[in-house]
Amino acid sequence: MLNQTVMMSDALNFSAKQAINPYYTDADTEVSKAQAEHDAIRRAFETAGITVIQVPSPATSQDGVYTANWALVRGKKAILARLPDVRTSEEDWARGNLIEQGIEVIDAPAGMKFSGQGDALACGNILFCGNGYRSDEAAQQFAAEQLGYERIQLQTIPQRDTDGEPVINSVSGWADSFFYDIDLALSIIKAPSATEKGLIAYCPEAFTEESQRVLEQLSEVDTIKISLDEAQNAFACNLVSTGETVIMSAHAPLLSEALQSRGLKVITPEVTELAKGGGYIRCTSLTLQ
Repeated sequence: MLNQTVMMSDALNFSAKQAINPYYTDADTEVSKAQAEHDAIRRAFETAGITVIQVPSPATSQDGVYTANWALVRGKKAILARLPDVRTSEEDWARGNLIEQGIEVIDAPAGMKFSGQGDALACGNILFCGNGYRSDEAAQQFAAEQLGYERIQLQTIPQRDTDGEPVINSVSGWADSFFYDIDLALSIIKAPSATEKGLIAYCPEAFTEESQRVLEQLSEVDTIKISLDEAQNAFACNLVSTGETVIMSAHAPLLSEALQSRGLKVITPEVTELAKGGGYIRCTSLTLQ
């Protein structure tokens, strides 16, 4: 089973005032609505058989609800994230909560960006990594080596301005993308087994041509292709799968149909408020096991 145990915080400190990604277009957020959505996601996880470990969100960060960015965890080891300046207080917060779970915390190399699980998705022994926006390739190489993964390095397309030039985010100072973390462009549905290929879903148009070629040549997994509309406007890729049940966007009918045609059960909690921060279902949960 994928995602047997996840860590979730809460949405009680959520806001969208500091626009650190392209989705922050509406700073008028309702905490009560965001928390209700968060509760619905948690209930969906539990319905699917996922154990949820709940921790408080840090009062010092608007994005502490997105625990996926706190680290990359395998077994009893975690590589701690290095986040944008407005989120750095989450790093020590994550460290303390992971240590409380008996997990050894390893720091990513100094001076490197690392967006934790948001930019590094495990599929069995394979680790799909996205670099260029919130993570440096060297940091992901370090994480893969420390945790024993085979790394597949990918890159998504940048956000561009009206002149066709890549956009630099005014808050973070980093290059920006509607797929700033790879979990907005690719999702793990099933891990490979001794007798069966794994299954991923991804949006080809979200990736550079070189990365599209890498994905087309994969032999360890079967693939479902997601439209750009469902990936960018419905957060279709930002899902959590147990390998039997998929908790996903309520607004991605094509992906939902493709999953159900393969015998998977689909649960679709409604998420609108949390999406104002550029995060969705996968973002709210850090896989521990």
